[in-house]
Amino acid sequence: MRNKNNIILGDRVLWVALALLSIFSFLPVFSASSNLTYVVGQGTPWSHLLKHFIVLVFGFGLMYALHKTPYQYFKGISILALPLVVLLLIYTASQGNLIAGANANRWIRIPIVGMSFQTSTLASIVLLSYVAHLMSKENPKLYRLKTSIVPLWLPVFLVVLLILPANLSTAVLLFFTILILVFLGGYPIKYLLGILTMGFFMVLLFILVAKAYPDWVPNRIDTWVSRIENFSNSEDIGGNYQIERAKTAVATGGLLGLGAGKSVMKNFLPQSSSDFIYAIIVEEFGLVGGTALILLYLIVLFRIVVIAHKSDTVYGKLLVLGLGLPIIIQAFVNMAVALQVFPVTGQTLPLISSGGTAAWMTCIAFGMILSVSAGQKIEENTSKESEDKNENPLTILSEAL
Repeated sequence: MRNKNNIILGDRVLWVALALLSIFSFLPVFSASSNLTYVVGQGTPWSHLLKHFIVLVFGFGLMYALHKTPYQYFKGISILALPLVVLLLIYTASQGNLIAGANANRWIRIPIVGMSFQTSTLASIVLLSYVAHLMSKENPKLYRLKTSIVPLWLPVFLVVLLILPANLSTAVLLFFTILILVFLGGYPIKYLLGILTMGFFMVLLFILVAKAYPDWVPNRIDTWVSRIENFSNSEDIGGNYQIERAKTAVATGGLLGLGAGKSVMKNFLPQSSSDFIYAIIVEEFGLVGGTALILLYLIVLFRIVVIAHKSDTVYGKLLVLGLGLPIIIQAFVNMAVALQVFPVTGQTLPLISSGGTAAWMTCIAFGMILSVSAGQKIEENTSKESEDKNENPLTILSEAL
């Protein structure tokens, strides 16, 4: 039983690190939202700040509710939710949304509320929890390729392939996280190499079919190729508009930065409040601020590893690593794009970038991680209370009588 007298359970250091990330995010979001206000013509900086505040408050509410929920419940929830997220992904992929001729089927519109919802983020959490549950079961059939195709790899390939046409980076990150999970779960390496090869040929087949029949298979292949070419050809300033502006912002920041709200490149850099917010952070807070942010994410990573190590169940270990590692990888990919280490991917900076459902899914993932941590704390307290009870002379006397 969970101790209802404790308001906040789980890893306190992780709670503090997540709170610091969220509190800090208000400064760059408020500053960078001027791009949406004066360039795009959407809202005001204060309205964007209020929206970001509401999103994070609701997200931390979800995190709090989930961290109070025993993490063993997530096994059954993932099994029941998996067919639902597959249907959501099919509906999302069939909408036919195009931007400049490229597939833009990432979001669905929530009725009444009017907010957009990125179904791939929810599908990733459900699938990772499902895979962690499967790999925690002592079932020899799951460790043979032929008998693991239907229960394990069929849902994985189905979800990944539904995400792939509109969001390559998310699909690749999800697939490789699952490979890490099943490897840690003891899946034979020789079969993993076969699955990796199969995944490569399925992506190659998709590209060939999409190029041959672009009207039948909406895709973003031309966008992917363009981003890779722009990344490899650093001399093409026109093709690297976003990267060049991001590099200018980073170079302008120097050691201490220009100061909060004093970014210049936020008015010229597209997606300055989401995909390229790290460049604005370095411009305003300098190398010191950018490094401090990296250290915060490293602290979060360290606590994720600690929680996974302390978990007494295989499911708890795999769940924490499966949900935590993609968030940290996403954060470093986002920062690497701003520093021109990676091509443009479209990945946001977790708990920092402005957004809606992406921030909520991040909070849900951390709520599940903290639920595992909370279970550890309760077991430790119960064990300690039991030891104290056994050492109490009055307890020993009463039991003897």
